[in-house]
Amino acid sequence: MRADAFSPYEQLAETLIPHATQGDDGSHDLAHIHRVFRNAMRIHGQEGGNGTVLAASVLLHDCVAVEKNSPLRAQASRLAAEKASGLLRDLRWGETDIEAVAHAILTHSFSANIAPETLEAKILQDADRLDAIGMVGAARCFYIAGRMGSALYDPEDPLAENRPLDDRRFAIDHFENKLFKLADGFQTQAGRQLAKERHERLQQVLTLFLDEI
Repeated sequence: MRADAFSPYEQLAETLIPHATQGDDGSHDLAHIHRVFRNAMRIHGQEGGNGTVLAASVLLHDCVAVEKNSPLRAQASRLAAEKASGLLRDLRWGETDIEAVAHAILTHSFSANIAPETLEAKILQDADRLDAIGMVGAARCFYIAGRMGSALYDPEDPLAENRPLDDRRFAIDHFENKLFKLADGFQTQAGRQLAKERHERLQQVLTLFLDEI
């Protein structure tokens, strides 16, 4: 993906894109980063904040790859924050901005369960979570399930009415286990408005899926 897709931060993107992703996870690739960037810029336009810090945070928020089923998953955002800090120091960024980027990256992750304290961190968390709900969120859910070797659903009890939810075994369990919970945790007003629409789309995906099975 070309750096000019990250306008008006093309120069920053050109520098950071080579460090932005690791591995072959298509749910956390450069296309994902670009979608999160667009979400972040949309929220930033309404909420404000430091655009350069936000852009760097988006570009580097997945710079360390940890698979969803890895025991290190909860550490992924911390590892990414540490790597991002080192990269930005090499670029001679000031410590205040480095710390701001690191905090945003550290707190963006659902798995990390750390509350964002700055506006830029709140925007990054919202922008990233928007990509986990809606139509793209549903697609990513099934894609990750395939990477993990999960089945689409339990044919005997698709809605887990008489069994515990298990999203490592069944893809649609992840809707109830996590994805449907995300819309309630958005940090900004602009993010909440976007999340409401995407949450409704996600519910529709599951409804149509259940109808077909």
